[in-house]
Amino acid sequence: MDMKAGEAAFRLKGRQPISIDTFSDIAKRCSKVVDRVRAAMLAPTATKTPPVFQTAQLGAIVGLDTKQVDYRAKKGELPAGELTPGGRRRVFSLADVRQWSRELRKEKLRPEGAEAVTLVTANFKGGVTKTTTAVTLAQGLSMRGHKVLLIDADPQGSATTLFGLIPGVDIEEDQTILPLCRGDADSIEYAIRPTYWDGIDLVPAMNGLFSAEFDLPSRQMTSKGFEFWNVLHNGIDAARLHYDVIIIDTPPSLSYITVNAIMAADGLVMPLPPSALDFLSSSQFWSLVAELTQGLQKHGASKSFDFIDVVLAKVNSEDTATSVVRGWIANAYGEKVVPVEIPDTSTAGSASAQFGTVYDQSRKRATQAYDRLVDLIEEQIGTTWLRQVTPE
Repeated sequence: MDMKAGEAAFRLKGRQPISIDTFSDIAKRCSKVVDRVRAAMLAPTATKTPPVFQTAQLGAIVGLDTKQVDYRAKKGELPAGELTPGGRRRVFSLADVRQWSRELRKEKLRPEGAEAVTLVTANFKGGVTKTTTAVTLAQGLSMRGHKVLLIDADPQGSATTLFGLIPGVDIEEDQTILPLCRGDADSIEYAIRPTYWDGIDLVPAMNGLFSAEFDLPSRQMTSKGFEFWNVLHNGIDAARLHYDVIIIDTPPSLSYITVNAIMAADGLVMPLPPSALDFLSSSQFWSLVAELTQGLQKHGASKSFDFIDVVLAKVNSEDTATSVVRGWIANAYGEKVVPVEIPDTSTAGSASAQFGTVYDQSRKRATQAYDRLVDLIEEQIGTTWLRQVTPE
């Protein structure tokens, strides 16, 4: 069909009333396309597989040069990886990398007596890389030897999809945090599942999770002494003893779920593209958060954070407006702005189109900015652990 014929057909559509049943038809067609896309992207097994790492990549993570990695690999004290055909290069599995990290980065690991540090990625606006940031932080921290639990608290289930699971197809309501929000469970442990990525467990999400926005206020009205804002905080108590880091990805709104995530967190990370609309939206987010938390304090709620980070994301250095908005962000958020910017790259877009992140593709140049961000977040996590185990 040529462009003119397509325009004519498009105009004709508006001449007939459209039944509400059309929504169901659209949903079914979309579901079929998603199934085909997933099968094509994740073929032949329709499941994701972790990347492999070259010697230089492993060395960068554990602080060794390539010769030192080769020497230690040959000694046999740590996983030796596998030689590529011809024996010229050595590659390591994700499990190998984690074992090297846990052996050579012991000073960075969770100390005895400390609990998991919980951080939340939050922003009002969609499309700001909130989910991508949550997943890449989980992947980066796991490569450094940490055991991570990622909780997808967004009914859209984007983080779940990045792990190769389709919300509503692979995931049902009772496999999300919804039973916890309804009061059918006291702990999140029922929903935790392993993933293809060694070192990361997942609590998935799907669109039915949205009903938590009705369940939580309903329980608040009918149950004396119920604190809707602490459901997730209490629900991850047991998990805090089994994981090093818990990351919660939130919906792009100040919902009851988002409030729960914020109140459960030790640290908050806000990805913020340096555009005027994104900046204005972020300002509204903080105003509403401040208003809400002040209201919760009147009901006895108490909260403090170990760190709050604003991360400039999707940065296009060639955009002339970027430097102007960057200045606004610096003035508004001051020292909370992380000294690392995440560039807007074609590699990141390509990874997303394949249900993944830049770490799934394992291209060193593409991961450099996220590597620096993960290192900075890891330092803050270490400081939080130190506070936990140091007597006041």
